[in-house]
Amino acid sequence: MSIVDIGRLADLQHTRHSVTLSNGKRLVLFRLPKIDRKDAVAQPILGSPDSWSYYAMEAECPHAGGPMTDAHIDIEDSSYIASCPWHAYDFNVETGESSYGIKACTFPVTVRDGRVSIHVAEAENLHLAKLEPVSEKVKFKHGPRVEPSGSPTYLGEDASLCEWCVHILNTSNPEHKIELTTHLFSLFATREQSSSPMQIGAGSITPPQEPPRQNLTQVKPGQMPKAGKGGNLKNRIMMLHALANIEQWAIDLAIDIMVRFATFQTTAPKEDVISQPLPRTFFYDWLKVANDEAKHFSLLRARLEELGSHFGALPVHHGLWESATRTSHDLRARISVIALVHEARGLDINPLTIEKFRNAKDDESVDVLNIIHNDEITHVTTGHRWLTWICQQEGTDPVQVFRSNVQKHFKGAVKGPFNAEARQQAGMDKSYYEDLHGQPWKGEVIAGG
Repeated sequence: MSIVDIGRLADLQHTRHSVTLSNGKRLVLFRLPKIDRKDAVAQPILGSPDSWSYYAMEAECPHAGGPMTDAHIDIEDSSYIASCPWHAYDFNVETGESSYGIKACTFPVTVRDGRVSIHVAEAENLHLAKLEPVSEKVKFKHGPRVEPSGSPTYLGEDASLCEWCVHILNTSNPEHKIELTTHLFSLFATREQSSSPMQIGAGSITPPQEPPRQNLTQVKPGQMPKAGKGGNLKNRIMMLHALANIEQWAIDLAIDIMVRFATFQTTAPKEDVISQPLPRTFFYDWLKVANDEAKHFSLLRARLEELGSHFGALPVHHGLWESATRTSHDLRARISVIALVHEARGLDINPLTIEKFRNAKDDESVDVLNIIHNDEITHVTTGHRWLTWICQQEGTDPVQVFRSNVQKHFKGAVKGPFNAEARQQAGMDKSYYEDLHGQPWKGEVIAGG
């Protein structure tokens, strides 16, 4: 147990503060008007002239990592409820309980002699590393928008997963694509726990050859301007814009893999072995990836606007979708090239990019890029897991299946330097990627996806 001294009560004048502990754990401290009820877990601070109550909970939503510092606060049944700004998952700030069946970690708050303390049971000898007030200004759900974009069109209750996927793929407005993707993941996950799970709708609808884009100038990957070392603002904006473009395509790639290959069946290795369709967990896993990519795009888009630019201010390329087109015939090839080459290359490049922003003292961008890097390890893990599952059903070697598909369908060499540690975390040892070449190609390998 650690009793972490947060500071003087008189200094805590904001309704919420971001708390960073010495072990890196982040909490949010809420200062909310007293609710007068006898069964309240967190009693109002006695003797305080304004009778505020104080609550502490984990700063990241346990559903998908949304920022609880930006949570919307409501009162339900004489309790405060914090709703995540990303997917509206609701949590009782006293107990952490949610109507969605998951639970957030909450921490007791006490006041003694005019000082506020948070009790953390999970570790010893913790202390406060940083305390920051959270801005009181109203924020849009995914950060500021350059201009209003209206509301997206939502499908009806009977819509299948594949119908939703095609709807999202055909949505050119990036803000609407974010909204629809996060909504679909939340809806699918919630209904999986109910008696009426969403229908997959395999084979009922055809995805577009290429998702449309709105107000973007397209160039070939090799014609993209070089961003330099990130030492000045212009270069950092160029780098963030390029990453935002990749993340928007990554949303579509994760959505496309579900609808395009919904009818996939494994090839039985023997006559007495039955071919297997994709289990529902396949669709849940890739929806989680799509949800993460929507989060990444929203964070990058918002950061661009904070730096005085916006997404669409610079040209973009469609290189990732070109790889998707070359692998549209086979799920094994799609996973191999998109998840285990492009996204795995992101694991190599991300730490170098983060270091450039850190050297420029752009800590806000560093925070965004760290979130993206950690999530992308799990995305490569997802690709590795499902390629391995297919190979297990078919009696084949996933390393050889991967290398064969890269040699046939990828343009360029799979070259380092490699982040061997992050790749190993995702399940890829050196046998996957050392001395591996695809088709002849003079350009750079696109990282991410």
